[in-house]
Amino acid sequence: MNSSVETLVSILERGNVEWELYWEVGRGGSFRIERERLERSQRKFYSGMGLRVGYNGRLGFSYITGLNHDREALEEFVKRTVKLARVSEIPFRGFPAPSKVPRVDGLYDRRIEDIPFEEAHSLAEEFAGKMRELKGDSLTLSGSLALGVNSYGVANSSGVFLEGRSTGMSVSAYAVVEGTRPGTGYHYQSYRSLRPLEELERSIALAGEEALLSSAAERLEPFSGELVLEPSAFQSLLGIFLENLYGDSVYFGRSRFSGTGEEVAGEALTLVDDPTLPGLPGSYPFDGEGTPGRRTVLIEKGLLRNFLLDHTYGSFLGMESTGNAVRDFRTVPHIGTSNLVVEPGKERLEDYEGVVVRRVFGEHTANPVSGDFSLTVELGYVIKNGELRPFRDNMLTGNVFEVLRSVSSVGRESVREGSFISPRVLTVGRIV
Repeated sequence: MNSSVETLVSILERGNVEWELYWEVGRGGSFRIERERLERSQRKFYSGMGLRVGYNGRLGFSYITGLNHDREALEEFVKRTVKLARVSEIPFRGFPAPSKVPRVDGLYDRRIEDIPFEEAHSLAEEFAGKMRELKGDSLTLSGSLALGVNSYGVANSSGVFLEGRSTGMSVSAYAVVEGTRPGTGYHYQSYRSLRPLEELERSIALAGEEALLSSAAERLEPFSGELVLEPSAFQSLLGIFLENLYGDSVYFGRSRFSGTGEEVAGEALTLVDDPTLPGLPGSYPFDGEGTPGRRTVLIEKGLLRNFLLDHTYGSFLGMESTGNAVRDFRTVPHIGTSNLVVEPGKERLEDYEGVVVRRVFGEHTANPVSGDFSLTVELGYVIKNGELRPFRDNMLTGNVFEVLRSVSSVGRESVREGSFISPRVLTVGRIV
């Protein structure tokens, strides 16, 4: 345990308040490539402690940067947070009690922690070199690479004391076709472990392939009927729906739902939030309040089974926390997802002939309560008799609740994009 954390805990244990302390220390390197040239390299270091105090049914919060403070500064930090609790209007519902935390493997890779910045810089240069090698005559390529390590912990007056560490790596590639038939393509992936250059090369290839499809795409004539959503497009629509499952939205009446058991999707759809999957970007053994991570079934064969909850809103709703409190030391916990998994089905939708939507954008403009959306199709295609005809710049319009209830089948082969895992999904939609 860090000495400042230890001192702060000893100060808090002598006080007549309930408290929760969250601390973290981390560092990272990020690299930006523009037009196949490494243009920017950045190193980042951060550390600090966030303190929540419950006093007479009210909650106060403040944070302090750094983990090297003398006792006087830490005592002043506690006094300031208690003062904020005394004048706060935020209700306090206690802190979680200790509970057994699952073992989640694959969250830390010593190679990332030990890699010198100069070696990471060389990997980014190799990434840029691969772009120059693979660009051809028609593509312009850009992208990014990032590596990071983080150590964190949470303790509270109920007896929770947990510590963990994690590493991460992310890579993105952006391809542009210039000229009279412009097009763009994008690929992003994140990992917990150090990946070889071949993985970066794959990102370039996928972005380039998408850009060439985009360059050949034209607007599609208006269409209404069955269509397939690839994982990226389906994730965008699920993001609109999920706003209704956050505990704070349910409690404050910003959700379409007040309870579980309702039919919200086709029987083919099962959706799970799972932070216990080994080695994935959204995985953790415990959340930002020290509640154990657990697999939570949100939709089971079309039926709404659970909301996403932290300790506070679980308490307000008379339910248990699902371990979905997300935070850093500068913020109070808020509800978020971990790894979202659409369970694979039995259909082979990879061979589907018809309208397929790969990527959309604009979901931030949708109304999560009404469910109405109008999203720009960044890329889609029509497959007929084995021939592929790409399209773009149409609008995918409709209502997310109707789209989910119209899901008739889910593919067998899942694809991971960051912390989202899903096969293709067959539903009904409208393109204008």
